[in-house]
Amino acid sequence: MADTSARILRLLSLLEARVEWRGAELADRLGVSARTLRRDVDTLRELGYPVNAVMGAGGGYRLGAGGRLPALVLDDDQAIAIALALQTAPATVTGIDDAVTRALTTLRQVMPARLRAATEAFEVTSLRNYWDFAAAPVDVATLRTVGAAIRTTRVLSFDYHDRDGAVPDPGHPGFRPPRQVEPHHLVVWAGRWYLIARDHRNRTWHTYRVDRIRPRTSGGVVFTPQPLTRDDLTRLVVQNPDRGDTPGQWQYVGSAVLHLPAAVVARWAPGGSVVEPVGADRSRLTLAGWSWAGIAGLLITFDSDLSDVEPPELRATMNRIAQRLGQPALADSGARSA
Repeated sequence: MADTSARILRLLSLLEARVEWRGAELADRLGVSARTLRRDVDTLRELGYPVNAVMGAGGGYRLGAGGRLPALVLDDDQAIAIALALQTAPATVTGIDDAVTRALTTLRQVMPARLRAATEAFEVTSLRNYWDFAAAPVDVATLRTVGAAIRTTRVLSFDYHDRDGAVPDPGHPGFRPPRQVEPHHLVVWAGRWYLIARDHRNRTWHTYRVDRIRPRTSGGVVFTPQPLTRDDLTRLVVQNPDRGDTPGQWQYVGSAVLHLPAAVVARWAPGGSVVEPVGADRSRLTLAGWSWAGIAGLLITFDSDLSDVEPPELRATMNRIAQRLGQPALADSGARSA
């Protein structure tokens, strides 16, 4: 695949270098057969480059108007930003690892030596942490279909998986016909991808996990998109108890009322949690974890008064933690070390 991509880039470069090429000469320069050359030319056309056939003895090709690759002009900060973005592409998207590597290589090949050296100074290795395991992988083909529907403002039809990854049969109690939605935004939060969409029939807003979407069609009727603010997106994702992935794929689930506004809590809430406003200066945080102590630790990080802690097992764990932290042994240990 990498050899094919490099050859097609070289073909584009050759077509830019001369007004017209004989087919046999192009094939010879690329070291391929006439059949492979035709296939590569078709690939360029599929990518949007207007490669015109030239009639005559032997035939040939020329690059049409609008097909020239513009010079890549980037400053240092832009070059580093692109290199970092490619190296830290979301690990939850499947099928793009090779494309990301090839894109970074291609980018560096067309950069001036100074910028290439600047980007190569930032070699990044992304390691997954414990919370990443709750993030389900998303297929790049699904993202492409959903993204195209958003871009062209067309109704999207899809089946929606249940938690086990299956679409209920028509006779199943949980069966629902394919969704017909007006897709507006893709949102990434805490390692998961969400689609913000409005039901095409009843005009209500919904949030869908993209890893559970199985597209049927992307060429539905055109709709008029509605403006959504960043606060709207936060409310539809972070503060939405019906988004389909709460309380996460963990054994323990608990909640408490924090004496903080929902907007503050939502900014730091971990994936799989839900933030619900309880008045102007309070909010309920529901979250899941590997143990009751783990949930207690997450709640404590907000450094806020807590109330209405549920369930009783979480309250009991927090009481034990409070007693443990209040033991004089902590102070004695410090005194001995001094």
